[in-house]
Amino acid sequence: MFRTIKQKFFWVILVLALTVNLVVGAKIASQNNKEDDSSEVAFDKMQLLAEVLLQIRRSYVDEEKTQYKDLLYGALKGMLQSLDPHSQFMEPATFEDMKNDTAGEFGGLGIVIGMRDGILTVIAPMEDTPAYRAGVLHGDKIIAIEGESTENMNLQDAVKKMRGEPGTKVKIKIMRVKPQEIKELEIVRAVIKVESVKGVKMLADHIGYIRITQFNEPTANALQKALETLLAQGMKALILDLRNNPGGLLTSAVEVSQKFLKGGEKIVSTKGRTGTGVQTQYASRGRHHYTDIPIIILVNGGSASASEIVAGALQDYKRAIIVGEKTFGKGSVQSVMPLDDGSAIRLTTAKYYTPNERMIHEKGIDPDIYIPMSGEQWQKVLIKRSRDEFGDVSDDETKLDLSDAVDVQLDRAVDILQAVQTFQSHANASK
Repeated sequence: MFRTIKQKFFWVILVLALTVNLVVGAKIASQNNKEDDSSEVAFDKMQLLAEVLLQIRRSYVDEEKTQYKDLLYGALKGMLQSLDPHSQFMEPATFEDMKNDTAGEFGGLGIVIGMRDGILTVIAPMEDTPAYRAGVLHGDKIIAIEGESTENMNLQDAVKKMRGEPGTKVKIKIMRVKPQEIKELEIVRAVIKVESVKGVKMLADHIGYIRITQFNEPTANALQKALETLLAQGMKALILDLRNNPGGLLTSAVEVSQKFLKGGEKIVSTKGRTGTGVQTQYASRGRHHYTDIPIIILVNGGSASASEIVAGALQDYKRAIIVGEKTFGKGSVQSVMPLDDGSAIRLTTAKYYTPNERMIHEKGIDPDIYIPMSGEQWQKVLIKRSRDEFGDVSDDETKLDLSDAVDVQLDRAVDILQAVQTFQSHANASK
């Protein structure tokens, strides 16, 4: 008897509390929207939720699975997941793990993943990581992890399954579209610690080359040192390689972009829900602005997020020629909102726009000059790059014939900059 009264009291309090919160929210929403949708009456919807929870508590076959917290957390996970692949409810332990990840080191495979057409997809493997050395490519579809299908697996659960103690193994099954094949890979987890600015060198005809593998806090300073090194060697043009760069910090993308733009020029803006007026703009600042150096930016389907911000900004101001393939199209902003019980929600609150108001999300950046590379070509280029830079490659890689491992995108970029320099020299001579 007492338990029944206690249950009823709980549901009354729950419905009243949630109704008050949602009614207040509904009133605010109705002020922002001229017409109120009667089907969105908060009280009716909360009654439905309460009724479903009560039915589960009464009738579900496994009673141990019907604890209030478990049911509520499950409902919240489904609610956030239904919005988009990047919104997420995080239980206290998951939220704590996320905060620990900001330390910059973790045990994992070294791939950045996202959802594309509802399928778990590799955005890009990180440079010099287990996945990179195993030959995982951008665009690969991850169809199973440790024998479990990823068909109904959300993004966060997939990440959690692939991370673990360094030195332990994980099996993933990937599907590659071109060439069409399915591979099962066993990869040893490692501490992921990636240097963001690499491959700094001078190519033919005073053309400098810099590769940025991701955007983190040290990236802008490392890029500045690389630029100063190349300028001291007589650099007259630059190739900035952002291929397979899955992104990183927005602030880092802004700091990199502003080095090639005039002070005060808009780099990117973020816009929230239509009608709210929530908008943030980021403009070029800083002391160093290299506005006279001809630039080519290399991109591909593994270039995402912060990479797309840089490419989009320099393309809009005609400060760089974008060469390669269409970028991934990950241009949304997630805000993390802690909750009272130690859990949190990660919610998509805005989207990125280039200076010319082009939306990046799910659209990507189209190159000015489209130069495709097949998956097989790209894999050989990556293996050759690893062999040249690190010397240590797997037994399978040593058997590969790399005589045709030609980086056609990089070669075309060099050709274009050589033509630009020739034109400039002729123009200067005629003055």
